[in-house]
Amino acid sequence: MTLFGGILSIKAVTFLMFSIFAIMALGYALGRITVKGISLGTAGVFIVALLYGCFVYEHLDAQLLNNNVHYTANALKIIENIGLVLFVAAVGFIAGPNFFDNLKKNFKNYVLLGIVIIFSGGLACAICIMIERNIIGSAISEPGKIKEITAMLVGLLSGALTSTPAFSASKEAVGADFEAIVSVGYGIAYLFGVIGVVLFVQIIPKITHADMAEERQKLVAAAQTEHKEYSGKLIEIDSFGFFAFVMAAVIGIFVGSFKFGNFSLTMTGGCLLTALIFGHFRHAGPISIMPQSGTLKVCRELGLALFLMGAGVSGGANFIKYFKPIYFLYGIIMTILPLILGYLFARYVLKLCLLNNLGSITGGMTSTPALGTLIHTAGTEDAAASYAATYPVALIAVVLVSQLLIILF
Repeated sequence: MTLFGGILSIKAVTFLMFSIFAIMALGYALGRITVKGISLGTAGVFIVALLYGCFVYEHLDAQLLNNNVHYTANALKIIENIGLVLFVAAVGFIAGPNFFDNLKKNFKNYVLLGIVIIFSGGLACAICIMIERNIIGSAISEPGKIKEITAMLVGLLSGALTSTPAFSASKEAVGADFEAIVSVGYGIAYLFGVIGVVLFVQIIPKITHADMAEERQKLVAAAQTEHKEYSGKLIEIDSFGFFAFVMAAVIGIFVGSFKFGNFSLTMTGGCLLTALIFGHFRHAGPISIMPQSGTLKVCRELGLALFLMGAGVSGGANFIKYFKPIYFLYGIIMTILPLILGYLFARYVLKLCLLNNLGSITGGMTSTPALGTLIHTAGTEDAAASYAATYPVALIAVVLVSQLLIILF
């Protein structure tokens, strides 16, 4: 059997497929455990995947090793990216009908909140870099050591904000000699970056004793828009709307591949933007370009699970090898500070309602898992609109901040 250009045994491929579904099954079971109304939800898949990566990855990789090429990492990356496309495109379609009107009404708020979240994370990273340099002390005069510290901490920042674009931009900015260190930092901080925001969007409604029914009404009122309905008969290419979905994904991947200097929308941003446009217009002439609601929910959930599974296993593979308690602590700081400052700024300065506030924070933290949790907690898909509005601002800001930190330090 041929896979990725190498001859692999059916047994090895079967083991890989078994692993994928076993991780998802155990992850959903773990995510179902609830303590005082708070649960991991789909993020439970990430925890199980991380543990699997720590203890089973080498065995799996050995079976898929061919001519010294590690196909496991390639397989996991494909799974992760497929999941990301499914999730982000579904979110774009869901948010599309209200997105542009909502953005027009609250554009300044989304920009300001995105900047506050990302720049507070960048400030926390800069402080941690200076602390780490003072700890090193005598080694501060070594240029290589200074660069290594910066690479590690910027990697931690991209993981704490669960930002793949910042991760990619940081690796490119530090150069080939320090790329691996950025990857290690990203993997260490990514764990709490995912779990921290997932728990935050559940804890805040508990602390504030929020009435979710009332909050849903506020969210709907804030996003109230009128749409001109198409008067003719719409033609659906297929009954589920998969044609529209995959077309948005194809165009989005193409758009995301364009680079403007060192910046690009990436596959994530491209798919999100295209799906938002499809969801806004909902038809192209007489042809429907809006998938069914049930299709979007399934794609969103399946995509999130696949993304977390792929990211968790690959992250767990190097977690034990490079883990240091101080790095994990730095990552926690870089996640918690933007969350708290962003929430307080949105609540007391911008006066956003709770679900608009939390939705914007998940976008500002570029946290796809947290959005899935928030939608479940809020009981409405409308929370995706503020995520989609804040996400592009955060996407640009986090790439710029990461590169700025490398230049300054």
